[in-house]
Amino acid sequence: MSRALDFILAARRSEMHGLQALELTCQLVSGVSRLVHALQRERGFSNIYLGSLDQRFLTPLTGLSDDSRHLEKQVSACFDRMDLESGCGADKARLFNRIAYVLHCLEGLPDLRERVRTQALSPLEATQAFTRPIGGLLTVVFEAADTAVDPDITRSLVALFNFMQGKELAGQERATGVAGFAVGRFDSAELERMTYFCEAQQRCFESFSEYASPDLLKAWSALSTDELVREIVRLRQVAVRSAGATQIGGALGELWFELTSRRIDVMKQLEDMMTGQLQQLCREKTAQARADLANHRSMLGRLAGMDADTQAPATRLFNVQASDMDAAPPNNMSCQLNRSVLDVLHDQTLRLQELSVQLDDARRSLNERKLVDRAKRLLMLQHGLGEEEAYRMLQTAAMERSQRLADVAQNLLNYADLLAGKTSRIRP
Repeated sequence: MSRALDFILAARRSEMHGLQALELTCQLVSGVSRLVHALQRERGFSNIYLGSLDQRFLTPLTGLSDDSRHLEKQVSACFDRMDLESGCGADKARLFNRIAYVLHCLEGLPDLRERVRTQALSPLEATQAFTRPIGGLLTVVFEAADTAVDPDITRSLVALFNFMQGKELAGQERATGVAGFAVGRFDSAELERMTYFCEAQQRCFESFSEYASPDLLKAWSALSTDELVREIVRLRQVAVRSAGATQIGGALGELWFELTSRRIDVMKQLEDMMTGQLQQLCREKTAQARADLANHRSMLGRLAGMDADTQAPATRLFNVQASDMDAAPPNNMSCQLNRSVLDVLHDQTLRLQELSVQLDDARRSLNERKLVDRAKRLLMLQHGLGEEEAYRMLQTAAMERSQRLADVAQNLLNYADLLAGKTSRIRP
């Protein structure tokens, strides 16, 4: 068989192997989704226990911890099935680095749970401690979306990541609200965090809506207009009024936890729908890739037979970078074989170019998020700000300039790079 045909076939095999690797990634994402939800519930209930100091909450908290531990083992098993040797590249390096961080955080959970049970932490400290592994798990989903090789799967992962991020912000709002209601009032810092969580959720769900399928959007619309949401809004208003009023009833903490948990549980149902669709999509894409590879192999086998019938060795050189393939010199290959091979190369090149365009579009929101995160870190480092303060600074600049948040972030990073370049030139 002509070596040109060998490499055409190798290109299709490479695509199929990428999809096969995505099947495991989709299974991992599904496990991560379940573990994140369990840790979110454990975090929220830990705050009820720590805020109320009521021992009757200890037994249900132990049950939630057991659920989390069971799911931790399942996710770790998915990590163990990953191929650590093949698939080199910066994208896999980032994914593996995120997984290493998650494993490190999971190793610290037994100590965290013991400190919660002995009430050696404040609700805020417990929230921050649980948020670290949850945040690490969410970045695994982010990197999985960023390394996906299929546009449709990438879009599904982008929608899922943004929805999971919004749900996590709802979980942090639940934990913060539990702490405030448990003591009977909210200070200004807690109210600012609550406001930030509400606004950040909205941004995540807007990004989710951009990439979600119509059936998911319909389900999300039904949830967003539910009476449950209106009840939570009323409790948010109670929290705001508590800042300048007498102490409110601590029992509202349990009501807040119940209502926000019901909302998050419904969101989890939608999340389960998304992970189920994602795994089904991976299976369908992989099956289609196998069928395409078999058809491709058969077709190239026929071309190889044509190659064997020619009087002279086949010419090997083609312009594989161009969309319109150049013809090979006709003297060493039959015209029929020459045209057939070029047709295959032409079709495959156009298809790969279209896939690349679709992938770039699907990853757009991920790339914009990277820019905003980099800009936030720069502001936090330069001005000693917290994450929420840094984000508000970017948000204010975007509104004042009537620009997109990602554009403001890019301009800030460009200016920082410019200043760093000037400084390096001035130094002796």
